[in-house]
Amino acid sequence: MEDIVKQVLSSLKGIWQYRWYAVVVMWLVATLGWIKVLLLPDDYQTTARVFVDTQSILKPLLSGMTSVPNIEQQVAIMSRTLLSRPNLERVMRMVDMDVAATTPREHEQAVDELMQKIRIGGTANYDIYTISYSHNNPTMVRDVVQALLTIFVEGSFKGKRGDSEKAVQFIDEQIKTYEEKLLQAENTVKEFKLKNNFLLPRQGIDYGSQVLISSDALNNARLELRELEQARAAINAQISGDEPILGGEAGPAAIDNPELDGRISALNKNLDALLLQYTEQHPDIISTRRLIAILEERKVQEAKTRAANPDPGRNYSPMLQQLKVALAEADAKVAAARARVAELGDRHARLLAQSQAVPEIESQLAQLNRDYEINKENYEKLISKREAAKLSGDLSSTTEMMSFKIIDPPTVPLRPIGPNRPLLFSLVLAVAMGAGAATALLISQVRPTYRSPAELREATGLRVLGGVSMNWTASEKVKRLRGQVGFSAGVAGLLMSYGGVMAFTMLR
Repeated sequence: MEDIVKQVLSSLKGIWQYRWYAVVVMWLVATLGWIKVLLLPDDYQTTARVFVDTQSILKPLLSGMTSVPNIEQQVAIMSRTLLSRPNLERVMRMVDMDVAATTPREHEQAVDELMQKIRIGGTANYDIYTISYSHNNPTMVRDVVQALLTIFVEGSFKGKRGDSEKAVQFIDEQIKTYEEKLLQAENTVKEFKLKNNFLLPRQGIDYGSQVLISSDALNNARLELRELEQARAAINAQISGDEPILGGEAGPAAIDNPELDGRISALNKNLDALLLQYTEQHPDIISTRRLIAILEERKVQEAKTRAANPDPGRNYSPMLQQLKVALAEADAKVAAARARVAELGDRHARLLAQSQAVPEIESQLAQLNRDYEINKENYEKLISKREAAKLSGDLSSTTEMMSFKIIDPPTVPLRPIGPNRPLLFSLVLAVAMGAGAATALLISQVRPTYRSPAELREATGLRVLGGVSMNWTASEKVKRLRGQVGFSAGVAGLLMSYGGVMAFTMLR
């Protein structure tokens, strides 16, 4: 510790010995530094604050009709992308900063400098955004902030309108495509229906129902024919009871035999039921027809064995004449019923013959209708989506969805915010004093002087027998005092100069 103290005292003595060099260096460094600080350009800054009101009554009113844009997110993204390169280049064009940049490199430097000096801040809770910029030209500061504020407001108003327009354009193209698909599907269904008109359902009745209806109509016609035949047989029975058989053989239907007629009628009903299920070649149908023929032949044989009526006046009774007229009418009705049964039978046979192709036709029609319905549903959805996209785009750009309130507009600053000249002047003074002391210390080390017997003994390793003290004469004392006063005046002048530049800075 004692060695350190001795070293410090020795250094201070060396600095004091070459103090005039220190004063010159301090004055030189301080003067140059203060001039440099005074020549630094002033830095002006202005700040604009804007409040974005995103609480609109249109949101709850239109939430069910269209996709309401997220205004808060939209404004937040716009505030973060405000310092994008296209926006900065637009700002430079708006304030004519690009005029000074004559080369691409100068243009890039101007863009980078502009990006570094712009500050954007905001509060997440109150939607208040601040835009600030600093420059040595106060008018330029105001113009840049105003340009940024204009871009921010315009960009927020535009919102996603560009995206909405692209979406509407895309949906319009899809609508045209689906219109063509619908027209093609409609033509295909129309041609298919015209080609297979007789096999398609009519008025909600499918082909199976048509077959059942045809079968019921055929059975009813057959039943009606049997009823007419029975009525005619009854008339023939009455006539045969009064009129002798003059010649020829009567048909089986004209012979009245209740027992055999009942059995034949039951077999005919069974035959009709079998015809609805099987063809003419089925064994049950063939055996039933053979049995009916045997019973009819039996009726004819029994009718021949009946005894004739001996009454000779039966051919001339009025009742017989009326029965003959009724018989003629019954024959006409039976003939008409047989024709109707034949026609209905042919129709039913055609339906049965075409029944195998109906499932395939119905399946193809269902496929065509399904494709048509899918295209129609997609087309209607696209129509509604297009209207929703248009409404969403209008909502994104309308001023009713958000409102901007300029709290602090950008103004031309009257006083610069920088540089901090008092601090810089103080730093220059400190550097100057340090440089002076360092210079004096360096000279003392280059030109060493032993200032005590101890330093000489340590340096040479020899004993110091004694020393000669300085005897100051009167003239030397005056000269020494004058030097101390001059040194003090030099240091004082430096401090006074520091106070002067500080006062000058405060009064600007």
